Amino acid sequence: MDYTWHWGVLLQPVATGEPHTYIGWLVSGLGNTVELTLLAFALALAIGTVFGVMRTLPNRAASTAGAVYVSIFRGVPLIVQFFIWFFVVPELLPTPMGDWLKSLPSHPQFLIASVLSLGVYTGSRICEQVRAGIMARPAGQINAAFALGLTRAQAYRHVLLPVTFRTILGPLTSEFLIISKNSAVASTIGLLELSGQARQLVDYTAQPYESFVCVTLAYMALNFVILRGMGWIRRRTALPGMMGA
Repeated sequence: MDYTWHWGVLLQPVATGEPHTYIGWLVSGLGNTVELTLLAFALALAIGTVFGVMRTLPNRAASTAGAVYVSIFRGVPLIVQFFIWFFVVPELLPTPMGDWLKSLPSHPQFLIASVLSLGVYTGSRICEQVRAGIMARPAGQINAAFALGLTRAQAYRHVLLPVTFRTILGPLTSEFLIISKNSAVASTIGLLELSGQARQLVDYTAQPYESFVCVTLAYMALNFVILRGMGWIRRRTALPGMMGA
């Protein structure tokens, strides 16, 4: 295969006339990827915790609602969910809210839809991890909490969830990494995250190898930071003698 490597193209001004170089496009895309990853993971963790708790409650309506949520959002392909959040949901909202959302600049529109898509989808996965973590706790823990006079909400908040999150930090780390990689799907609705900027760079320079080598290294660096950060949290919160902490 006759291919001429040209790393210098990354330092050339972009052909669109913007005051950036092509490497600047990739840096901008990495920033969008980091922003999307952090926001989506925060949303997924919040939603997953709420529905994970609901799935373990003795209330049938709550546990059923949690099961329905998981079935719907784990069963629909992620790319379809991106299209639904971006194209369909604004049309279903009350007219003033839908019009306001559609009047936003393009980047906030893309980002909001992407955060919701990734957050809700990943939340359905975290939900099952939270549920499994709670169900794995010995029955004596919550019974002891009740014996001390705690309400069920207090027992979950002060007894079950703190220990559960310590035991599921490994799976949560995996979900954090998966979100960073699934963020590439956001380019299908127009968000120029890392992979989207890379494809744009290829379109303008016809140098795909240089572009995607840089993207690969950027994803590896991002995942390294996530692993180190979650590892630090695991060490800081570990309970002596508890497996998975």
